Amino acid sequence: MNGNEIVSSLDKLFGWITRAVVLNLLWIFYTLKGLLIGGMFPATAAALGVTRKWVMGDVDISIRKTFKDKYKQEFVNANIMGWVLTFIGGILYFNYQLLLNTKEEVWIFVPFSFYILVFFFAIIVIWSFPLLSHFHNNWFEYMKIAFIIGLTKIHYTLAIGLSIFASVYLSLSFPGVIPFFSFSVPSLISIWLALQVFKKMLDEPFHEETEQVN
Repeated sequence: MNGNEIVSSLDKLFGWITRAVVLNLLWIFYTLKGLLIGGMFPATAAALGVTRKWVMGDVDISIRKTFKDKYKQEFVNANIMGWVLTFIGGILYFNYQLLLNTKEEVWIFVPFSFYILVFFFAIIVIWSFPLLSHFHNNWFEYMKIAFIIGLTKIHYTLAIGLSIFASVYLSLSFPGVIPFFSFSVPSLISIWLALQVFKKMLDEPFHEETEQVN
């Protein structure tokens, strides 16, 4: 590798690092701008929308403009879906606490069924927002299709879940990375994996988000 190739490779590397940092900072800013309760879910949808563009080859887009446009576009849909999922997650957590603190003997089928429900819930959480970033539909359809895709493409589901878990683990182990890479990197990995599945579903090259998933 000659000097020009080294410089070119370093330039690309620093370019991707810069993009990841800018996206992460935008996600944090817009999450806080929405006072967390109104900003986190559309900010997540917007970040996935940006990384979707990158994976599809549009690496020179205006990150801030693309993020802002997607944030506004999906503000209502993302918040409805996000808070429905949060509500379901809250119910599951409440039931977990009941199981944990019960003093009576519990039939083994009960905790087994509970963990199956948690697994199904995790599948829906993993796939709902990537679907929102790529297709046009309503929040209920995203959740329904997320469940089907998550089960039929379980190896992709596990890969996305592992990338999210690794990001959370590393962020907790090295808090200094949280402002810069804690969300942008797993977002990029997740959307890259998701687009491999969507491409096979549609059996055609990646395209703009004009398809309606049924």
